[in-house]
Amino acid sequence: MTGQVAEAPSGTTAGTDVLTVGVEEEFLLVDPHTGAAVPAVDLVLEQVPAELRGQVEREFQTSQIEIGSPPGLELSSIRHSLGVLRKALADAAERAGVRLLAIGTGPVDGPVPPVVDKPRFDRMIERFRLLVPGPGNNGMHVHVGVPDPETGVQVLNHVRPWLPMLHAITTNSPFAGGEDTGYASWRSVEWERWPSVAPTPFLESHEHYQRLIRQLISSGVMLDEGMLYWYARLSAKYPTVELRIGDVCPTVDDAVLVAALVRALVATAMADVEAGRPALRTDHHLLVGAHWRAAHDGLEGDGVDVTTGELRPAWELLDRFVERMRPALEQHGDWAEVSDLLGGLRRHGTGAARQRAVYARTGRLVDVVQDVARQTRG
Repeated sequence: MTGQVAEAPSGTTAGTDVLTVGVEEEFLLVDPHTGAAVPAVDLVLEQVPAELRGQVEREFQTSQIEIGSPPGLELSSIRHSLGVLRKALADAAERAGVRLLAIGTGPVDGPVPPVVDKPRFDRMIERFRLLVPGPGNNGMHVHVGVPDPETGVQVLNHVRPWLPMLHAITTNSPFAGGEDTGYASWRSVEWERWPSVAPTPFLESHEHYQRLIRQLISSGVMLDEGMLYWYARLSAKYPTVELRIGDVCPTVDDAVLVAALVRALVATAMADVEAGRPALRTDHHLLVGAHWRAAHDGLEGDGVDVTTGELRPAWELLDRFVERMRPALEQHGDWAEVSDLLGGLRRHGTGAARQRAVYARTGRLVDVVQDVARQTRG
């Protein structure tokens, strides 16, 4: 929620058509015995190695902590950065007496951890009051470099119809308050409380984008541009498009897969913009419905085909989506790795499916918490 914690990508590298990509991940801190969220962020930060502290920061609630990978051209560099940061943070959490979870929201009931003591957050609470969720909502944000804001706005128009697919891939929060919510991503349902959370509207220009921001701030819907919680937006600080739709992924493999697909989606959009191909003007309410379906079913049920409005098996839609991205994946040298990672996702299911499988075997949410902690560390 708070913004970038690492230097953001800056577009293509001279002499190449390869786009830079960077990842932010938010995590939950929990009691190792009960699985309930605990306000331990300051204790954990004290245990983080000094050389990594520039890539770790507080999030909105004292039960959350965030990392940011440096931008990279190769998936291997993203994998390495996330692996190093996750392990260091998991170790720091254990030294502080807690556990680190890559999970959309806490599955176990408990006291609501306080908001981090920060003037901006104080103003948010004063304005929006009881919109604060329970244990803390944890997402994944992917930044891809674009050459200029006007191109970035056109990219937003082109990517908006396909974000429900990424939403389904990242579902990782089926439990809340000690029970199965019936949703694959309960974080998404809680997140919708904020009035500026929505699919990105179709934008006529960068000036239109800026005008909407001014209007949302003047109307009281947002305090500032940082509260623009559209599922895809331009970074307020860096020359990037930021896709911020998903739950934090359970494993580094899952995060690398999503980063690769996001970069391919942006690259495909840029190619369409350069070729003069128009964006698909999907109706706003159809997109709302497609995102709801993604949050409800994940990949284990149906999804909305945004080109027809009909329900189709989610994996069928994902296969079509990936095939559409294949030229960009091959351009970036990611096709082989993405194919392998998709095979793993097909075998193991989304994070939500994995959590439910553990619970079906043991009937204990503490076992779900322990399994998520294991996946988080890798």
